[in-house]
Amino acid sequence: MSGEAGKIPGLDPAIDRAPFPRAKWGRRPPRRPDGSFGSDRGGATYAALDLGTNNCRLLVARPSGEGFRVVDAFSRIVRLGEGVSSSGRLSEAAIARAMAALAICRNKMKNKGVTRARLIATEACRAAGNGSEFLARVADELGLVLEVIDRETEARLAATGCTPLIDPEAEGAILFDIGGGSSEIVRLARSHRGRGGPPLPQIRGWISIPHGVVTLAERYGGITVTRESYEAMVQDVASLITAFEREHGGDGTNDIHMLGTSGTVTTIAGVHLNLKRYDRNRVDGCWMTEHQISRVVERLLAMSYEERVASPCIGAERADLVLAGCAILDAIRRAFPCPRLRVADRGLREGMLVQMMREDSAWGGGNQAAIS
Repeated sequence: MSGEAGKIPGLDPAIDRAPFPRAKWGRRPPRRPDGSFGSDRGGATYAALDLGTNNCRLLVARPSGEGFRVVDAFSRIVRLGEGVSSSGRLSEAAIARAMAALAICRNKMKNKGVTRARLIATEACRAAGNGSEFLARVADELGLVLEVIDRETEARLAATGCTPLIDPEAEGAILFDIGGGSSEIVRLARSHRGRGGPPLPQIRGWISIPHGVVTLAERYGGITVTRESYEAMVQDVASLITAFEREHGGDGTNDIHMLGTSGTVTTIAGVHLNLKRYDRNRVDGCWMTEHQISRVVERLLAMSYEERVASPCIGAERADLVLAGCAILDAIRRAFPCPRLRVADRGLREGMLVQMMREDSAWGGGNQAAIS
């Protein structure tokens, strides 16, 4: 791919290619004379970008009340990690898709006058042998400095973003984030409110496994999935979470609930709700019982690939990945048989926004997530 701005798909040539300064995009914005943070255009504007194995997602938001108000968003399936599990490298086709999506994100951040941003990359860039070369190319051609986070940070950010959805009457939750190249499981205790802003997660333990929907589908097949290959996927994942199950499972699961974030659970919720098109307002925060989840999984297993493509909540981009995600979910459900699941259409990006705003005392407090 050429480094010329006009030849990068999705990039507006009218917007200059000058890199965003690290001081502006990686740290707190300058303080005003009164000691507050922000720009002169109506206060601080924050951006959180998550480049994963499967998706590229962006949120732009401003502090509002005890939370934040989203002013722009973007999400695109780019499959950056496609083939990495077998080749060990990011392919040129995957890099081209990611660059196009990142160019759109850069333009959105500039157009919204973002004053502080955090831009992260996860498993695909952690695992690929040419990940550092890709990051250098993004910095050189787009001026975006991506930070490759470790799995603990990924788990912590997901917990921070999802904590507002924990039932305050429950003893806690089993949070899971099924990604493209890895999946995280977090044992959360009851959350508590900090000095302003959303509640703080109380993390009792976490685990990350090197399986996500892309890597598992590539290993076992995602277009044609038999009952036998599905069970093999479940057992593969189950073998990796046995120790975590022993430490955090047991009889206490009736007093906690599951809290799921990822395309897998939002897809399952959309199918359960029989949505004609995906509706975040109906999916985010909805509850599903164990029986309802099982019924949807059985329905998906009975579908052909073509039927999954035709489903409005799955489509061609997820049709070969959704059953791998269901297998990961079923392994977690067997380890932690909670009677109900809350679905979160939120996660890493929201966690990054909350963390940055807390650090900047946007709500009058600076508390961080607690791990005990």
